[in-house]
Amino acid sequence: MRAGFRIEALGSHDRTGFRSGVEALDQYLREQVSQDIRRRLSTCFVALDAGAEAIAGYYTFAAASVPLNGLPPDITRRLPRYPSLPAGLIGRLAVDRRFQRQGLGSLLIVDAAARAMRAEPAIYALVVEAKDEDAAAFYAHLGFQAFLARPLRLFIPLSEMVRRLTR
Repeated sequence: MRAGFRIEALGSHDRTGFRSGVEALDQYLREQVSQDIRRRLSTCFVALDAGAEAIAGYYTFAAASVPLNGLPPDITRRLPRYPSLPAGLIGRLAVDRRFQRQGLGSLLIVDAAARAMRAEPAIYALVVEAKDEDAAAFYAHLGFQAFLARPLRLFIPLSEMVRRLTR
């Protein structure tokens, strides 16, 4: 991965030049993310290219829960029988075309995991909604697993993410 990115909360950054190749994600960043932040529906973190201070990528992060009965049996047998578990939802994730295929998407996921590990109250897992099979494959490569009934909704326990990062 190319060095020189820093990740911070979205502020007064210029969003007009961001182009991921997915118009819905670009439009969300330009037109709606500020409303969601004001309403406390999610937060948004941006990766900035150190050289140009351009937004190289972003993700949104919000509180969520996962139903215990939606997880695979090999996961649930080690968990208490609560009806649901606390989670952090990465609602949207996009990388500008100029920075794609450089590992920035993975860096954004790692940043979300680090924020989740520091969160109070506790978060058991990260959850994502993949927009298509290619996105699901990206997340699966990072260790995410599909929910039983929804193959494009994936999760990874934070303990698993930590194990992968410390190998």
